[in-house]
Amino acid sequence: MAKRSFEPDDDPQAPSPEDTSFADILQEFEQSHKTAGGSSGDTGREGTVVSVTADSVFVDIGYKTEGIIPVAEFRDDPVKPGDKLKVSVTGRDPEGYYTLSKIKVERPKDWSALERAFADKSTIAGNVTGMIKGGFSVDVGVRAFMPASRSGVRDTADMESLVGQSIACRIIKLDTAEEDVVVDRRAVLEMEEAEAREHLLSEMKEGTVVTGTVRTLMDYGAFVDIGGVDGLLHVADISRGRIGKPADVLTVGQVVQVQILKVDAAKRRISLGMKQLQADPWTAAPTKYIIGEKIKGAVSRVTDFGAFVELEPGLEGLIHLSEMSWAKKIRKPADVVKAGDSVEVVVLGVNPGERRIALGLKQAMGDPWAELERRLPVGGIVEGPISSLTNFGAFVDLGDGIEGMIHIGDMSAEKRINHPKEIVKVGELVRTVVLELDRQKRRIRLGLKQLQPTTMDEYIGEHKTGDLVTGRVANISSNRARVELGDGIHASCAVSEGGDSAAKEQNAKPDVSALSSMLTNKWKLGATGGMPGKREPLKAGQVRSFRIVNLDAAQKRIEVELAG
Repeated sequence: MAKRSFEPDDDPQAPSPEDTSFADILQEFEQSHKTAGGSSGDTGREGTVVSVTADSVFVDIGYKTEGIIPVAEFRDDPVKPGDKLKVSVTGRDPEGYYTLSKIKVERPKDWSALERAFADKSTIAGNVTGMIKGGFSVDVGVRAFMPASRSGVRDTADMESLVGQSIACRIIKLDTAEEDVVVDRRAVLEMEEAEAREHLLSEMKEGTVVTGTVRTLMDYGAFVDIGGVDGLLHVADISRGRIGKPADVLTVGQVVQVQILKVDAAKRRISLGMKQLQADPWTAAPTKYIIGEKIKGAVSRVTDFGAFVELEPGLEGLIHLSEMSWAKKIRKPADVVKAGDSVEVVVLGVNPGERRIALGLKQAMGDPWAELERRLPVGGIVEGPISSLTNFGAFVDLGDGIEGMIHIGDMSAEKRINHPKEIVKVGELVRTVVLELDRQKRRIRLGLKQLQPTTMDEYIGEHKTGDLVTGRVANISSNRARVELGDGIHASCAVSEGGDSAAKEQNAKPDVSALSSMLTNKWKLGATGGMPGKREPLKAGQVRSFRIVNLDAAQKRIEVELAG
């Protein structure tokens, strides 16, 4: 069969060319390609946009009736009244308007034009004439086949609506001998979308606020369609408050307002933000959070050095480890709080420049040291378990996170010790006396030996005032003599002026010239030197008789006087 330069839009049910005359073929071709406004193969005309509605763009093409184009075709390239368009007439709708296409490509007029389009991989115009098995029948000057997979649509409803439309396509197979032509619309659509994205990317400016639709949700963020291109809304930029994952606050299909944070044209990446459109809570922080005030919040996360508390969305404060408890032995914040806990804290400091708020947990509980002087007066007795040992002493847990320290020197009065473990052990309950309380330094010194019975205690318990005892004079200083009554037991004895003078005379260097007269006098007058009742003066090393005149068990003190 001879090759035809123009083939009618064949119907699979129509008679074959052999059964029809050339005139019939030409008539059928003209009827199938004739439009209400022109002849077959309309190469396009220029029109002027008259008005734009929510659904359609009305165009003046020089006819009595205006033409109409779906507004969806201008999604990536909006138009306004007065704009000029190159359009082609594709038919008429039921209301009498000419249906137009803004496709700016022409339909090939003969086989040579088809061959050039195929070789150049250029875009051509076509008209979808019907659905056939596996795809569509398309009039591109000759009857061509378009596979459904290359149509750019998927569901049945969209495929049916494609029939009768003018499309832009590309020839992907051309066999002139067999008159076999296959076209591809999908490749053209993808190319147009890519060009539209490039155009949109070039026009996007950082800081611009746009409206988009959430397309996909991931753990790390959400992809938002902002008019033909997708931008990434990172989870950290969704809200000023802390969120676990995007799905907690967003849903697919949700319309959101976002700000363009960054445009990377080279990598075709757009970073978006939602929290940037929300008020910054740090602006009002200095006036809202007053130092010394108590506030409530929820622990958002716990670290090795403290815990962060969310006071409001986008604003957190830090409780440092040192501000968690009055106790000194807190090793990690997790021992005190955990994520999700509701806590009451005191504002310790506000620094909006560095976005920091210092919080105190222990301050909200009240300072246990405030009432400590009343509860634990110096000299008072306190009981508690040994919490820890060091080389220099032992710490006693006094409750409310307060510890007192027993120095190694205050552990035993009987012997010298090298380490506290010789006397006490961790966990042992001990009874101690308060020796010192320093609220400013938050220090309590305790004594253990002060409550332990000693030989002095036993001696005092076994004697009473007026008892006669024997003792050795240890030394004499000024007008007092130190008398040893037993092993480790000492008493104080007053020395009279005369006795003191005598003691001084005994310690003085004797006068040799008066020695003989002194001896003669002692022989004549006796041991008292001629003074009846005069006692021999005290001298270090003497063993004498004494009378107890005072016993002070609390101060562990004994006073005596010379008895003979």
